[in-house]
Amino acid sequence: MSAKLQQPEWVYMNGRLTPWNDATLHIGTEAVTRSLNVFEGLKGYWQTDGRFGIVFMRRHYERLLRSAKLLHLPCPWSYEEYESAVHELLGALLTTEQDMWARVTLFGIEGHWGMDTVSDMVVTAYNQQKVRPQPTRIGVSSWQRSGDNALPYRVKTGANYEVGRLARIEGARLGYSDMILLNSAGRVSEATASCIVMVRDGVIYTAPHTEGSLESVTLDFVEELSKSLGYEFIRRPIDRTELLIADEVALVGSLAELVPVEEIDGFEINAQGAVLSAVRDKFFATVRGEDTDLDTEFSFVPAEKIRSLN
Repeated sequence: MSAKLQQPEWVYMNGRLTPWNDATLHIGTEAVTRSLNVFEGLKGYWQTDGRFGIVFMRRHYERLLRSAKLLHLPCPWSYEEYESAVHELLGALLTTEQDMWARVTLFGIEGHWGMDTVSDMVVTAYNQQKVRPQPTRIGVSSWQRSGDNALPYRVKTGANYEVGRLARIEGARLGYSDMILLNSAGRVSEATASCIVMVRDGVIYTAPHTEGSLESVTLDFVEELSKSLGYEFIRRPIDRTELLIADEVALVGSLAELVPVEEIDGFEINAQGAVLSAVRDKFFATVRGEDTDLDTEFSFVPAEKIRSLN
């Protein structure tokens, strides 16, 4: 199995649009030598009124600041500068036929062991098909989520995804698209790049962040959607075997969105269950502006910046 990363024409780096092949980091930067970076994933959708809206930009910016603070990585960019950079890049890359996912990354480009650290904000963006995610098969990894006193899981840094990379390699050998990570107590933490929700007897459950899952913006949104539909949404520890006998399971994240799970470690799961199907319908209707029941935050790319519209 092979994967090829998209190579868009532009990235945003050094305060301006930069050709993809020119977006480089020096071998001596802390980003290279010590994996010093924090990042956020932003998903944008074409709306029913013709605008392009990015969901929860401010929430992602605030989490970026929290991650940067915990890694002592300076972030001198205001929310307005961050939003403008994303708008500029997406405006240059958007096509009306596809949605888009953007990654905003702070890299440590100068400094040494935390002294005199300087960072740069880099934005990359990739086209996404306007389709709902299909049911997937996943497993439970032998690799373990790190603890808060080892590599804090609430810091969204590339280094935290090394265990996910190892778990994905393990899963690929078994024919699984993703893997669940357990914490040091043997309970469910999260998948390699997304959180997990399960349904038992009509109630939606997810592991609290103290079990080793990222403080997820998209998971908070799914909780809001679920409660608006009248479903109880509870955060509590989840055992491995409880997940295997769940009525419904889904992966949740900005890139994953809300992926139905049809198998975990050989145990069949109902990927068409009524509860998460209803939440999924509400999710996509809301992010596309078809359903306005919730006060959902959008950052709209100005039409004059979108080259495909001009």
